[in-house]
Amino acid sequence: MSLLHVLPKILEESKIEYEQTITSKFILKEAFLEKSEDVINIMAKGDNLAFIKFLMAEKEFKEKLNLVYIDPPFFSQSDYGMNIEFPLGKEKAKVKKKAYSDTWESGMEGYLKMLCTRIFGIKDLLADDGCLWVHLDWHSVHYVKILLDEIFGEANFINEVIWQYKSGGTSKRHFSRKHDTLLFYAKNKNYYFNGQKEKSYNRGLKPYRFKGVNEYRDEFGWHTLVNMKDVWQIDMVGRTAGERTGYATQKPEALIERIIESCTKPGDLCADFFSGSGTLAAVSNKLERKWICCDMGNLAIINSLSRLAGQHMEFSFYEEERLHEIFDFNKNITLNVKHSKINVTSDLIQIELLDFKPELIYAKGLNAKDENTMTMVLKEDPLQLVEYWSVDYHYDGIVHKAKEVFIKSSKGITRKSKSIISGSKNISIRLVDSFGTSYHKVIDIKEVANNEN
Repeated sequence: MSLLHVLPKILEESKIEYEQTITSKFILKEAFLEKSEDVINIMAKGDNLAFIKFLMAEKEFKEKLNLVYIDPPFFSQSDYGMNIEFPLGKEKAKVKKKAYSDTWESGMEGYLKMLCTRIFGIKDLLADDGCLWVHLDWHSVHYVKILLDEIFGEANFINEVIWQYKSGGTSKRHFSRKHDTLLFYAKNKNYYFNGQKEKSYNRGLKPYRFKGVNEYRDEFGWHTLVNMKDVWQIDMVGRTAGERTGYATQKPEALIERIIESCTKPGDLCADFFSGSGTLAAVSNKLERKWICCDMGNLAIINSLSRLAGQHMEFSFYEEERLHEIFDFNKNITLNVKHSKINVTSDLIQIELLDFKPELIYAKGLNAKDENTMTMVLKEDPLQLVEYWSVDYHYDGIVHKAKEVFIKSSKGITRKSKSIISGSKNISIRLVDSFGTSYHKVIDIKEVANNEN
């Protein structure tokens, strides 16, 4: 049977699945640098359909999102990986790890059902003046457009935006595929839109001098400013770009920035339920928007947490309860903790990471060459596997609130923490390795002081 004939079935079954999905519990694992109670920013690890339900049932976010941008799998029938780099002597060792799979045993029908089920939930989360952007390519965009017309209504289709770039492969059997498609829909006709301007160069790059027309000159020549067109030429993230995380299929900040500035105002709430390396969160924060992001992959989450914490953002990290797993820190990490009394109320706490024995359960599936590389890295310096670690000097026994965060850089990881504290009973330390495995340790201040005495 033609796929065209089963689209009504996909719509019906997707809606039923969405309505019957039971709300999953998401656990607050870590709060990064939170200083105020009105911080909404959320990064979550888990199934995005379950998270959508959680946001509505537990967080009361129904009809609260001003913009949702999603960059889901494209039905490329490929697996995507990323290189994890470690210093090894004078060279850099690379280990390739699978980031996510875009292969579908159930074919296009199963893929469209997955996506359609989540779009029903996204529509419920959108505010009355909110917008949805769906980022796809030639593999499935034509089918998804039909489904979106049915869910949002043809009248609420606003634009098909073409993102044109230079990178990518070539072929002798077809024209080079050098663009993606972004489908732009509104929740209702009263959607918010702030049209952007772009340069339109004059013929011959010379001034027209038309009456009432403002003209400008740059290094290329004379131009006017016109309403932005629906074909965008934006470079992909370059190999040496400062924003590059190494994550597969990372999208450029300039692309997301244009979408956010077009469809939201400062203070609005943006979301991405296939968040990858966290680009929407990074750009939202830069543009003074609030954000909510979710992904299922370990490498996506560790890339996002390192990226966002490294930019000193305030946000909370949630994890779906069924995925919740933290290893016993005592057997994996060797610490040196020093405590000094400064006065009656204040103490100086110094913490140093001495050794690390990682649980490499997420490193399974490496080829023989990469396994050998990992063996050499662990032998030379296992602390190279620490992606970031954070310290909560006033742990309440429930939520780890990171007041100091140390992110791995090209020079390695900072291994010492020092802080003057007062009135603290317990210190919490959380560490995440390069494969996304979490470790946690609670230090009793009194016990440290007694041992030193």
